[in-house]
Amino acid sequence: MTGTATVVGAGIGGLATAIGLRRAGWSVTVLERRTGPERYGAAFGIHPTAQSALDRLGVGDALRDHAVPYRDAHIRTPDGTPIARLPLERIERKAGRPELLISRPYLLDALLAGLEAFGDVPLKLGERVTDVDALAAGQDLVIGADGIRSAVRTARFGDRSGPRAVGTVAWIGIADIESPVHGETWGSGRFFGLTPVEPGRTNWYATAPEATTAEELRGCFAGWHDPIPRILDATDPAAWIRYEMRHLYPALPSFVSADADADADSGTDTDAGPASAAPAAPVALVGDAAHAMTPNLGQGACTAILDADALTRALAAAPPGRAGVIGALRAYDRERRRSAQRTAFASRTLHRFMSTERTRLRNGAVRLLPG
Repeated sequence: MTGTATVVGAGIGGLATAIGLRRAGWSVTVLERRTGPERYGAAFGIHPTAQSALDRLGVGDALRDHAVPYRDAHIRTPDGTPIARLPLERIERKAGRPELLISRPYLLDALLAGLEAFGDVPLKLGERVTDVDALAAGQDLVIGADGIRSAVRTARFGDRSGPRAVGTVAWIGIADIESPVHGETWGSGRFFGLTPVEPGRTNWYATAPEATTAEELRGCFAGWHDPIPRILDATDPAAWIRYEMRHLYPALPSFVSADADADADSGTDTDAGPASAAPAAPVALVGDAAHAMTPNLGQGACTAILDADALTRALAAAPPGRAGVIGALRAYDRERRRSAQRTAFASRTLHRFMSTERTRLRNGAVRLLPG
């Protein structure tokens, strides 16, 4: 079916959803509270399943133009001893293509170009949504892709679920040198990751206790194996990005909200108001608005892309009318909610495992992982 939709948020999930809806014939408007596209950030890992979703959205080639394969990465101790391999080879064997890494700005550029190619999808910057019900008037669907502090989620689901800190600060950056090793180094209460991002450059990320400042970060990793100190020295601290790691908690009971579902399915009016008073547009949440997670599994961007793909496939196959929209939203929720929430739970659990101070027990368990 087709209809009119407003997407709130122009990040990965919002842009991918807007592209999918427009490809399905919907009339789409995108609202973004920022006054310009995000240009910050380091590398995203794109799993083969998310690559296939981007292919269906028509932006897979643009992804591969700027992405690099991620292979041969290890988990190490601070002295550089490898204790396990990341399962990248198994992923590639199973999927027939490797995990890819792409700089966040490149992925956003690919999605923006894919949206702009239609020529008729307004992207309104500097639009802060405060009244979701007013926004939903006259629309067939509202998409909440507005991040962990989603105004759309709060308006329809209340504030029971919201950002929860995990007590750790994360730092990310890109160094203008190429690391000879990739993977993650796990210490006591902290860890450091190195990945390729483009020729001659290295994407890095680190976690440390919440009170750690930029001035103290290098000291947290002094004496760790090469090239970690060199990577930090090769990156201007002014370009480091710091954020407190958070996740959405508790998990939402649904990723969708539709008023008067039964009325829409039956096509009958109720005593709620005159027949001419249209119910509020249904709402669907995607990406961090639905299931913000810690970055330990590197699946944040992938889950947002998979949300967009599943939602727009369900809507494209739905029969006309509000009942068709609601049925498609229910199908989307069935396909994505449990999967995304399992990923979020696994990522949060891995964060605790990686950040423990009981390193001998943890490292012994990691050594038992298949190679």
